[in-house]
Amino acid sequence: MIKRLLEAIGLRRRRRISVIVPVLNEEKTIGAVVRLARRSPAVDEVIVVDDNSADDTAREAEKAGARVVQSARLGKGLSMREGLDLARNEVLVFIDGDIDNYEPDIVTRLAGPVLQDKADFVKGAFRREAGRVTELVAKPLLSILFPELTRFQQPLGGMIAARKEFLRRVTFENDYGVDIGILIDVHNQGGRIREVDIGRIDNKSKPWQALGKMSREVSKAILKRAEIRKLLSLDELETISVIRDEMEGSIEDSIQKLRKMILFDMDGTILQDRFIHRAVAALGLQPRFDEVLAAGGEPYIVTKQIAALLRDAPLEELLRVADAIPVVPDLAQVIATLKSRGYLVGIVSDSYDVVAGRVRARVGADFVVANELEIRGGRATGEVLIPSCFMRGPSSPCSHPVCKANALLHLAEKHGIPPADMIAVGDSENDICMVKLAGIGVAFCTDNRLLNAFADKAIRTRSFRELLDFAE
Repeated sequence: MIKRLLEAIGLRRRRRISVIVPVLNEEKTIGAVVRLARRSPAVDEVIVVDDNSADDTAREAEKAGARVVQSARLGKGLSMREGLDLARNEVLVFIDGDIDNYEPDIVTRLAGPVLQDKADFVKGAFRREAGRVTELVAKPLLSILFPELTRFQQPLGGMIAARKEFLRRVTFENDYGVDIGILIDVHNQGGRIREVDIGRIDNKSKPWQALGKMSREVSKAILKRAEIRKLLSLDELETISVIRDEMEGSIEDSIQKLRKMILFDMDGTILQDRFIHRAVAALGLQPRFDEVLAAGGEPYIVTKQIAALLRDAPLEELLRVADAIPVVPDLAQVIATLKSRGYLVGIVSDSYDVVAGRVRARVGADFVVANELEIRGGRATGEVLIPSCFMRGPSSPCSHPVCKANALLHLAEKHGIPPADMIAVGDSENDICMVKLAGIGVAFCTDNRLLNAFADKAIRTRSFRELLDFAE
């Protein structure tokens, strides 16, 4: 009797659905998406994983009835993984939070084959012309390496349903390769895969600046899985090379425009205060923080010691502190203008990635390079990883063991942009080497004599509009 009861309870649980929505700055649509998901009869849980949005996405999702969690790291793949780990049901549905014309029964359409035990993984197909990366990169590579998967109309689509047991065994790429990677991983597990029509979807097209990056990351996800399965031969590699050349030619105009870059320091430059100063004050850590600074030592060691002070600090509190620090008022508008002129815009900070990522979203920058503060269970562990691109190497322009100039060189090589075509903006001693190395170095609202001496330009007022005079 008890055994049958437990089996019945387990069956009911398997027939319930957890809907997971990874989001970033979707305050206008997320409320409607959550309400739509909650109206599905089998749904008893909607989890919104917020990728540190700068708008009211989290508040709107909570108002609509979702459980909202802040992602510990930036990126859709990690947000999806966090949602998977938090979900209490065995049947999961992932949908995007930026769609305003979902069919009312989209969750049922996606989850139906899984609930009926006709599939382990379901891919949503929607009525919209396939994108350029799908046609020029994903489908040609799949036809060579995974021909069984060419039947899918939108292999890069992100609307899916699956059994949790299969998703636990996939690798969530944290870039544009996440969706194709999941599809291939489930296929390699022998999962039963179906594609269902979910109607017409009108979502945001990727900007032209993202096409090159998206193509590379999708290709990488496919090739990595082919390599694991030993599917690549010399002939196939030569064929892939031809496809790649054709693909690069088709988006050459887009990539050619990405030939300039501007890098901003964060604390005291973008932010009108320093995050760590505000954080230690808010958390009651000022005396211990002062002791660490007074003791001095190698910057690498001091960075580790300061991070250790933050052990058990809630991520929510750290982000609240970051959000309370004002940014220079005209920066978002200036960044938008810089992007229209073909600039990649980055933040290079010796603060933490979770904070820099939050600021990136507020001002519209393209990427961040910062120390990686470890977060587990929504709290800081006290551990920090300093990215290798900050470390001194054979080509380092200075003797500092850790320096932002090394990050500038790394970014120059990664994006094929010489330092002479880069602008660096900073306000402190830690920015001097980066400012010296860039083609145009800018000292921003600082009394540091060395920085002002080495900089090509000095901005004395808290406005970035002067950048537009020489950032052509």
